[in-house]
Amino acid sequence: MNVCVYTLGCRLNQCESEAISDSFVREGFTIVGEEASSSLTIVNTCTVTSKAEQKARRMIRLFAKRSEAVVVTGCYAEMNSDELKALGENVTVVPLVKKASLLNLAAHIKTSLMAGCSVAESVASFSDEEASPFSYRAESFSYHSRSYLKIQEGCDNECAYCRVHVARGKSQSLDRSEVIRRALELEEAGFSEIVLTGVNLTMYDHEGDGLGGMLLELLPRLRSTTRLRLSSMEPDHIDEKLIEACADVRMHPHFHIPLQSASDRVLKRVNRKYSASHLEWVIRELRRVKDDPFIACDVITGLPSESGEDFEITRDFLIKEGFAALHVFPFSPRPDTPLEKARDRVEERVRDERAAVLRSLSAELTERYVSRQIGKRGEVLLETRRDGAFYGTTGNYLKVRVENVPLSAQRGQLLSGTLTGKGVFTLDEA
Repeated sequence: MNVCVYTLGCRLNQCESEAISDSFVREGFTIVGEEASSSLTIVNTCTVTSKAEQKARRMIRLFAKRSEAVVVTGCYAEMNSDELKALGENVTVVPLVKKASLLNLAAHIKTSLMAGCSVAESVASFSDEEASPFSYRAESFSYHSRSYLKIQEGCDNECAYCRVHVARGKSQSLDRSEVIRRALELEEAGFSEIVLTGVNLTMYDHEGDGLGGMLLELLPRLRSTTRLRLSSMEPDHIDEKLIEACADVRMHPHFHIPLQSASDRVLKRVNRKYSASHLEWVIRELRRVKDDPFIACDVITGLPSESGEDFEITRDFLIKEGFAALHVFPFSPRPDTPLEKARDRVEERVRDERAAVLRSLSAELTERYVSRQIGKRGEVLLETRRDGAFYGTTGNYLKVRVENVPLSAQRGQLLSGTLTGKGVFTLDEA
């Protein structure tokens, strides 16, 4: 039986989806992409923006027509369960607090099918229960070449535009010894790269040694050939210990920072927990310990109270700091947040014009960054093979065609070479 796990949103969602996919693989089911026909489709939703929710509804309607049963989970499902149930008679919603119970769905469906039940009947009879948010552990990854390890859940910040912390709850951290054990298991399973994920990753053990302290204990336990990549890093908990850990050669030179604005006035208005000067310190320190790393950031245009001057402060900051890429989001008022009905909202036309300016700037910044990397040595993870050529992602997060690949090469291998052109990475001679 074919099963599709369709994912919207962050790397954490991708991590959790991979674990759910793996549970079906272990029970003998076939995992397929969204284009293929599937008897069961699981949709892992996001609620960060209204566009993410719109896309989720559109895809759920499509899958409801194509699949015998559709299971919807994730942050959007936690916040708007009834709205999603109404999208199809064969749609079942599993709230976020019970999402990890889907790791048991494959075994339940297998047993039900053997008893003569249909897929829809099997899903309907499934009893979802609350489970630990750290139950997600994949032995194989159906949609990615690298492995994902969830170490943190929830968020204690209350950013005024965000409702993810409402859906996900308070910050929780996987015990340090368990993080190390799971990372070593992934390494032993043959994964060259491990992506550490969380809702607010830098809030890991923030009342203790923090993410940096855990990494400084984990890194000496890993092989010299294993690489770690961090998912999105909120800046307020990036400290000297984390910077020290990032200096290790096993930490990829790639960092993603949700900056949102560089105007201290706007940051205070939306209840962000840092200043522009702290952002400057973070970027300076990351560049000190890594040779021209790929530093990307999230930016929200049109946050309530953002004036033309505030926007120019942010734009000038992005240019001065030389980010490698910008992920630009026009402000999207979210239900159940303090800014949902803010009176000082920016006109949508102005908001969208500012987003267009920053997207154009992002293309320029990426072009500059890639040009600086040509001729530099690095590493690449082999990911896909099509039309006789291998494609992959470098340690500093450039998507490339890989040349000079040996016949024995396998998906998931980490190999050394040089960026010889835009989008072209040439491996060392064997």
